[in-house]
Amino acid sequence: MLIPATQLRVGMLINYQNDLYRIMAVTHVTPGNWRGMVQTKMRGVRSGTQTENRFRSEDKVDRVSLDQQQMEFLYADGDDFHFMNTDSFEQTHLGREMLGDVVSYLLPNTRVTVDWYEGQPIGVTPPKTVDLRVTDTAPGLKTATVTNVLKPATTETGLIVPVPNFVETGDLIRVDTDGGTYMSRVKGD
Repeated sequence: MLIPATQLRVGMLINYQNDLYRIMAVTHVTPGNWRGMVQTKMRGVRSGTQTENRFRSEDKVDRVSLDQQQMEFLYADGDDFHFMNTDSFEQTHLGREMLGDVVSYLLPNTRVTVDWYEGQPIGVTPPKTVDLRVTDTAPGLKTATVTNVLKPATTETGLIVPVPNFVETGDLIRVDTDGGTYMSRVKGD
């Protein structure tokens, strides 16, 4: 679908020079008596390389629509991660390279959104938060009075999260998947 370059927004996918790019930043530039331009930072979906491009305001850009499917993570087998479509029950596996940092948030039965383009998976979005069990962290200091001091905690998926002093090995914690940050301890586990 062709759209004017002035309608580009962060997060959109475009087909540019026969490759898929995700828009990372957009700046509208109107220099004096020249025509307006749209300066963009883009990241190649397949290659991961980042590039900058300047579109004229009258340029048309090919916006890509993705097919998004809700899938459930089943299990990992080496570097292959197996998922099931929650509607059709079809199974597919994705490699560790494609998943990237998302593997740190995958536990069996975790529901994710998989982006598909022309029948091929191109990206996975984890839920906003996940609950992970702490498998290793330093013991809390009883005499610590400063509450904003953080210590590293290793979770069951291998993710290392800075946590407050009162979190102990065996605790269940809620982690924000946008930045891998501690949100809270989960009660009633």
